[in-house]
Amino acid sequence: MNQTRYIELFSNPDSVRLLDIPVLDYPAFLAFLDQLMGEEGTHCVAYFALPQAETFRFICCMAADENHALVIFSHEQPRNPLPSLPSITARHFQFHVFEREIFENTGIKFPDHPWLKPVRFPFQRADHSNIIDNYPFYSIEGEELHEVGVGPIHAGIIEPGYFRFICHGEEVLHLEIQLGFQHRGIEHLFVENQQLLYQSILAENITGDTAIGHSLAFTGVVESLAGIHVSSSLAIERTVALELERIAVHIGDTAALCTDIAYQFGQVVNEALRTIVINTTQLWCGNRFGKGLIRPSKTNYPLSLDIVKVILKNLEEVEKRYLQVTDRIFTLSSVLGRFENMGKLTPKQATLIGTVGMAARSSGMYRDIRWSHPFSAFTDHPYEPAMLQKGDVWSRALLRKLEVEKSIEIIRKLLKNFMIDHSEFQNYETVNQKSNIINSGLAPLSLAISLVEGWRGEICHVAVTDNSGKMAFYKIKDPSLHNWMALALAVRNQEISDFPLCNKSFNLSYCGNDL
Repeated sequence: MNQTRYIELFSNPDSVRLLDIPVLDYPAFLAFLDQLMGEEGTHCVAYFALPQAETFRFICCMAADENHALVIFSHEQPRNPLPSLPSITARHFQFHVFEREIFENTGIKFPDHPWLKPVRFPFQRADHSNIIDNYPFYSIEGEELHEVGVGPIHAGIIEPGYFRFICHGEEVLHLEIQLGFQHRGIEHLFVENQQLLYQSILAENITGDTAIGHSLAFTGVVESLAGIHVSSSLAIERTVALELERIAVHIGDTAALCTDIAYQFGQVVNEALRTIVINTTQLWCGNRFGKGLIRPSKTNYPLSLDIVKVILKNLEEVEKRYLQVTDRIFTLSSVLGRFENMGKLTPKQATLIGTVGMAARSSGMYRDIRWSHPFSAFTDHPYEPAMLQKGDVWSRALLRKLEVEKSIEIIRKLLKNFMIDHSEFQNYETVNQKSNIINSGLAPLSLAISLVEGWRGEICHVAVTDNSGKMAFYKIKDPSLHNWMALALAVRNQEISDFPLCNKSFNLSYCGNDL
């Protein structure tokens, strides 16, 4: 391939000068994108319009999973007058949400886009006549059909979201999910306040149940722009924290799935086990969700031998009891009768819409950033993801069990390596406290990208700096941005009463979508 069409990055996280990212004309951009999309495992991790003085620069970041590379290229379009562009979505549907966001933010239209409607209703949107009250819902005409609206006020305490079902009797023909009720403008806050501590706290509050995952992604872009390489010990600590977060949420979701089918024994046992895991994190850093633990270039809570022993002891108890209760869960006919063949997402559907994370892996897609673009301790400890094929609630539930087992195995291996070199361990706190990113400065006129496999799936953070090295643009992608469409497809042809179970089997983030 012609090297002038793109730039490849083989580290994660990594950064590149903006001048080094090729700018193609739009037909050449589309042709190259078609070529990439024809390669096995290649998918889009970020596509956005970067505002410049007279143009929008459209930057596309593609993950070539098989080659373990990130491919970055771009095109430019004038800001005045705004162009209308042939839609990528019409050729590759996984781009639908990226182009919808670009349309909402810039006003640039894609006339042949099959689903061009708002995503988030941000305060800086191009057309303020697009308001949440006049959202253009899809409709089907028919005397025997009816619509059911659920939300936006949630029956529990989570973020608002509106679900409109089109049903034939009890059967769901179509579900449309409308979010965007509490747009917080988080991406702009990263630019408005350049204080590192402020940005770090902001990152860990992007989605409350993924504080470690998003903090790690933010830390990656900052350290890459500052040219800082952390010690292997710190990389191990961060990975242990990430996997503890994964274990806690997967066990909590196992409890919630049991709740939705009225299996109280499975619910209460798993809730107790989740508490053990998050209390272990609290012992480590003072917060059950790991807030304050991940900071660029350093840690304020270095692991001690005593904490390592507690982590290993608690995981031993959790593993034993979790395997016992899940063996019961996945052999009970009453449970299997509700889980199996419920809410199926086929491999073809998952691939078409660009599904990521555990939702992808339970539908036969070999997609896991820990394997394809290793980061932190995964660069030295190769990971092979667990995979299932059926794509139903049973698969998404069982995959949680398999991933808990693998995460416990990873943590044990990492902590063993962590303690081998006692001299490094003894000097660890001193080394990390001396590293201070505030005095390092960030590379000017550069783009940094960081991918993390959070418990839901692929997290992507992109930062662009100005000529003084300050963040001028920040882009966040939570895995929910891809996977809400997966839920909408999975409930088709199911009874509407099965929606809560299907919904919980994905457990997507409202606030992760509505940044």
